[in-house]
Amino acid sequence: MFLGPDLLPLLVLALGGAMLVGNALAVARPRSEARGDDELARAPLGRSLVMAVVGLVATIWAIATLTS
Repeated sequence: MFLGPDLLPLLVLALGGAMLVGNALAVARPRSEARGDDELARAPLGRSLVMAVVGLVATIWAIATLTS
């Protein structure tokens, strides 16, 4: 297999971790002000929390797959 048998779980781990950290930081540390007229000052709370939970589930799933 191209790049080894653990390629898909590693990619899911990377994507899930990035979703978790990125959305959690967007909620925890919003920008001080919007940069443009069409840009929000804060990330939408509901959507960011849902995406962070999806990233957490993907990360846990990938770690469980890699360790089993």
